[in-house]
Amino acid sequence: MASHLLVTKSMSGERISFDTNVFFYSIDPDAETKGEMALNIFELADPRRSFVTLQCLGELCFSVAKKRPALLDRAYRTVSDIQAFFPVVAAENVDLTRAIQANQQHTLSFWDAMLWATCDRSACTILLTEDFQDGRTLGGVTFRNPFTMSVPELEALLS
Repeated sequence: MASHLLVTKSMSGERISFDTNVFFYSIDPDAETKGEMALNIFELADPRRSFVTLQCLGELCFSVAKKRPALLDRAYRTVSDIQAFFPVVAAENVDLTRAIQANQQHTLSFWDAMLWATCDRSACTILLTEDFQDGRTLGGVTFRNPFTMSVPELEALLS
């Protein structure tokens, strides 16, 4: 497992992570526009400035098995590719404690809170997701919906 300590901030000053939905759209042939945007995100993302949580990789496998089982082999290959390209950060005990607090105080679902806590501990400044309110900041993490951003905006963020 790659160390999250190797990840640096991007030229835009941001340290980026991704929610499961970005990975899901990248392999779903029915997600035409979002799928193209997700693939563009991964082409632009610099692994020295981005990381992935282990939780998201597990969620990808679970979501694909549940919603699109015919794509499961593709999901497994994608997980392997992601692990080879991006540093992977696992949750720690402190993340669970903070996730429970965020779940209670900020009305986040438990798994969204767990993702946020792991990202926040890992000095993530931007979490690309469509599951949170776009532009909301919690701790040091700002949630951005990449599917509402223009390509130039994404390029500026990820470069």
